[in-house]
Amino acid sequence: MTAALSAHELIARHRSTLDQALEAIRTRAYWSPHPEHPKAYGENGSLDAAAGKAAFDALLGSRLDLGQPGTDDWVGGETSPYGIELGVTYPHADLDVLLPAMRAGQRAWRDAGAEQRAVVCLEILKRVSDRTHEFAHAVMHTSGQAFMMAFQAGGPHAQDRGLEAVAYAYVEQVRTPDNAEWSKPQGKRDPLAMTKQFTPVPRGIGLVIGCNTFPTWNSYPGLFASLATGNAVLVKPHPRAVLPLALTVQIAREVLAETGFDPNLIALAAENPGEGIAKTLALRPEIRIIDYTGSTEFGDWLEANARQAQVYTEKAGVNTVVLHSTSDYEGMLSNLAFSLSLYSGQMCTTPQNLLVPREGISTDQGPKSYDEVVADLARSVDGLLGDDARANALLGAIVNPDVKARLEAASGLGEVALASREITNPDFPGAVVRTPVIVKLDGAKPDAEAAYMSECFGPVSFAVAVDSAADATELLRRTVREKGAMTVGAYTTDPEVEQAVQEVCLEEAAQLSLNLTGGVYVNQTAAFSDFHGSGGNPAASAALCDGAFVANRFRVVEVRRDA
Repeated sequence: MTAALSAHELIARHRSTLDQALEAIRTRAYWSPHPEHPKAYGENGSLDAAAGKAAFDALLGSRLDLGQPGTDDWVGGETSPYGIELGVTYPHADLDVLLPAMRAGQRAWRDAGAEQRAVVCLEILKRVSDRTHEFAHAVMHTSGQAFMMAFQAGGPHAQDRGLEAVAYAYVEQVRTPDNAEWSKPQGKRDPLAMTKQFTPVPRGIGLVIGCNTFPTWNSYPGLFASLATGNAVLVKPHPRAVLPLALTVQIAREVLAETGFDPNLIALAAENPGEGIAKTLALRPEIRIIDYTGSTEFGDWLEANARQAQVYTEKAGVNTVVLHSTSDYEGMLSNLAFSLSLYSGQMCTTPQNLLVPREGISTDQGPKSYDEVVADLARSVDGLLGDDARANALLGAIVNPDVKARLEAASGLGEVALASREITNPDFPGAVVRTPVIVKLDGAKPDAEAAYMSECFGPVSFAVAVDSAADATELLRRTVREKGAMTVGAYTTDPEVEQAVQEVCLEEAAQLSLNLTGGVYVNQTAAFSDFHGSGGNPAASAALCDGAFVANRFRVVEVRRDA
C-alpha cells in the first residue's frame, strides 16, 4: 500500500502536540489543543458553523459506505431525541469475514512502533477536530445534548480524552527500550554478553461498545488507547447513537490508508434494532480487549463472561454530595443547581444523593434547617431554569423513554420538594424536555433506602436527611462501597469533617470535589488533569486516563541473542 503521508511528515506535523500532551499529563496543568469556542473553526481546512451544519444535513437519509469487507446488509433506524429521523444507514458485518480482515494488517501496524502509531492517531484526531461543527450536530441528534454541550463535550473535550489516551499509551510503550546490551561479569572468565530486543506487541482486536449519552467522549479513550498500542479496533455503537462513531471510523480508515496502513485496522459493527450483537462480539476469541460504558448489569456480565479479553468498564454508580457547612451559601446552591440540571442529569457524574443533617447546616447567612436547604436549592434550580430558552440550552432532551419513566415515577418515592415541569423547545417540537425533580427522603427509614441506594439515572435527586455529619460520612462510605460512585462532593468549613470525607474517598477510591461554588462543577472533568472514575469502586473498573488504562493493552516480547 502506497502512503500519501510519510512517517516523517506526520512526525513533523504532530510531534510537538504529542510532546505537549506528555508534559500535560506529567504536570496535570490545564492544556488543550482543541478550541472550545465555535467561532475558532473555519480556517486551515476546518468547517465553520454553516459548513458543519450543511455537512450534517447532507448525511441525513444517506448510506454511509465505509468500504469494509464482509458487508452483508445495511442497517439504521436512529431517531433524534429532538424528534427527527436521521435516516442514515450503515454497513452490517459478516463477522467471519470482517474479523480476519481486521487482523491482517496488525503486523505492519505493530512494526511501525509507538511514535508512528501515535502520530497517525493524532492525524485522525486532527481531522475529527476539523469537522467539530459537523460532529456537534451528530452528537446532539443522537444523544439529546443541547447544541453547545454537544459541541464541547462531543467535540474538543472528547478529542482531548482521545489524545490523552494516546499520550499515556506512548509513555507506557517507550518505558522499555527497544534494545539493550547486557553483560554479566564472571570473575576470571569472560563475561556473559547478550543483545536484547524488546517489542510492544498488541493483544488482538479491541472492541469498543459505545453508549447513547456520550458516544464520542466515552468511546475515544478506549478506541485510541487500543489503536495506539498496536491493536485493531472494532467499534460497536449504541443503536441510537451510531452516526458520531461511524464518522470517526470513516475518518480513521481514510487516515490509515493514506499513511500506508490497512484501513481494516478499524471498522464499524452496526446492528439491526434488537439484534444485540454486543454479547456475540464480546465472546469471540478474536476480541482481546473490551471497552464498555453503560448499565451495571451488562458491565457485570462482560466482566464475568468475556474471559478471553481485558475488560474495561464504566458502569453505574450512586453519586453523593455531603452538605455540612459552607462559607458561600448562594454559591453552593448555584453550583449544585447547575450540576443537577446540566443535560437533564443524564451524566454518569451527576449528583443523585444530597446528604443533609436533620438539624441543618451552618452558612455565611446563618443556620439553615434541612427544610430550608432543600427549599432554597429548589428555588435555585427554578431560578436557573425559569427562562425556557436558557432551560433548553442547559437541559437538552430526554435521551430515551426509560429516563422519562424514572423521572415520572420519582414523585411517588417521597415528598416532592421540586416538581419537574415540561418545557417546549420551539426549534424541535418533538423533543421531550423536563426540568429536574428533587425528592425529600428520611435516611433512617427502610422504605426510603431502596430509593437512595439505587441509581436513578436522569434528572432525579434525593435530599436525604441524616442524623449528623458522622452519619453522612458513613452512609457515603456504604454507598460507594456497595454501589460505586463516579464522583463525590462535599461542602464543609470544618477541617475534621473535611478530613473524614476525604478519608472515606481515599479508602473507597472515589474522586472527591470539595466546596465547589464557582464555575467548576462536580460532574465535569478536564482531560490531562482530572481522572474520570478511579477503577477502585463498583462504578468503573478503569480510570480515564491513567497508566493502568493502557498498559495491559499490549505486552512486551523479548528476543535475546548471544553477543
